[in-house]
Amino acid sequence: MPPAEPLIVFCNPGDRRSEGIQQARSRLGMPPAVLIPYTGLLQGQPLADLLEQAGYRPDMLPVREQPLGGVSGQAGQRVDGMRMLDALQGQAKVNSPAPDRLPELTQPAAQGRDSSRQSRPAAPAPVVPAPDTAPPLLRLESPGCSFETERALIALGAPDAPDADDSLHPYGGQPDLRPLSFKAAGALKDMPGVLHHPSQWFRGYCRLLARIQREAGQLLPAARWTNHPGEIAAMTDKRRTQQILAAAGVPIPRPLKGSSGEAPVDYASLRGLMLSQRMHRVFIKLASGSAASGVIAYQLNPATGAEVAVTTIGVESYITRPPVYYNSGKLRRYTDSALLAGIINWLYRHGAYAEQWIPKSGAGGQSFDIRQLVVAGVACHSVARVSRTPITNLHLRSRRMTPAEAGLTEDMQAEVRQTAEQSLAAFPRSSVAGIDVLVGSTGRTYTADVNPFGDLLYDVEYQGCSTYEWEMKQLSGRNLAL
Repeated sequence: MPPAEPLIVFCNPGDRRSEGIQQARSRLGMPPAVLIPYTGLLQGQPLADLLEQAGYRPDMLPVREQPLGGVSGQAGQRVDGMRMLDALQGQAKVNSPAPDRLPELTQPAAQGRDSSRQSRPAAPAPVVPAPDTAPPLLRLESPGCSFETERALIALGAPDAPDADDSLHPYGGQPDLRPLSFKAAGALKDMPGVLHHPSQWFRGYCRLLARIQREAGQLLPAARWTNHPGEIAAMTDKRRTQQILAAAGVPIPRPLKGSSGEAPVDYASLRGLMLSQRMHRVFIKLASGSAASGVIAYQLNPATGAEVAVTTIGVESYITRPPVYYNSGKLRRYTDSALLAGIINWLYRHGAYAEQWIPKSGAGGQSFDIRQLVVAGVACHSVARVSRTPITNLHLRSRRMTPAEAGLTEDMQAEVRQTAEQSLAAFPRSSVAGIDVLVGSTGRTYTADVNPFGDLLYDVEYQGCSTYEWEMKQLSGRNLAL
């Protein structure tokens, strides 16, 4: 039999996702996954160091007869991976501080944004697996649900942050508007629900993905990704996702664009394009938002100019400082033009995408969409999200049903699965995604979103397996993308 394949997961250990993976592997008789905390990486610790701390075969780290990359060592002495990657990063290893100082650990390089272009010391020697050990499978999990991680990512996305590698950012050449400095980002306080700086968070996330890809490629060159870091970055930006899907021929809601291809950039241009394109109902989405954060279902009356919006975005207004926007966790209805202009302008400052509002199937005044999981190219677990509102995310008290309970025929369910499989195929280096499929009132299907972390589905089974159990079984030993 082939040797067991180790699984290395980049995550927030102890959250529902990492716990679900460990439980699934235990039930299947697989060894536990090696968990690499995002906080450790964001504190400046090299990947090799974190792998050793997590117990990933420290005996497999290379032995060097000569010093490498300026790391001192005597002939025949083992040069451990943590010091080699310290040299690679060009900075001294830092000790783990208290959580409230997380983003201040690594000071900005003198060259600021160009630090990624500086020459780097020689790469560390790769880990060579022992003869009875299969190369590892690498999995990136969501960095959400941790304010320390969020704050550190915003700091990493600052204009003066170190290691400013924007190579995976779909729009890395476009600067973020009103960015926070590295120091200011490090001073952010935990305010539940507040959307501190979404575009800078996304830039920091792309930089972290680039670093993980670089270090993993140098240290674990034979490893395979379940979802490639570059494609996770693309899936996390809704603008880029829809471009990729459209190019692949996947049916998507029509983007709001002018006759020359121009997209809205603010409230005024949004309304102007809605009128000129006769698209009077749209969904506006924060480009890097998730779980309905930053989503607006917006309607404009072309005759009167009256408008109404349904969204989770809440606003706290002040006399002497800018308003604070936050995810309220529940749906709100707005009709005040001044308030809506502020919300929509704020969304576009951080990157937004507007698309046609597809009338969804449903009976009795209800509408629904389908979250369809696709693993290794094949559709599996699915759930219908049913609501009387246009935004159907389950945490907003939408009802969950099976697609059949929601009224989909076998033929329609097959079409949903086909659309979802076609959507993931547009990302050839990725093997897992939750695809949000809309079923229009005419019966046509559309892909609304591709979520690389869309497999957290409770009490949904496929062939007797939970989502994580199915993924562990299907992906182990497969020829995934490198």
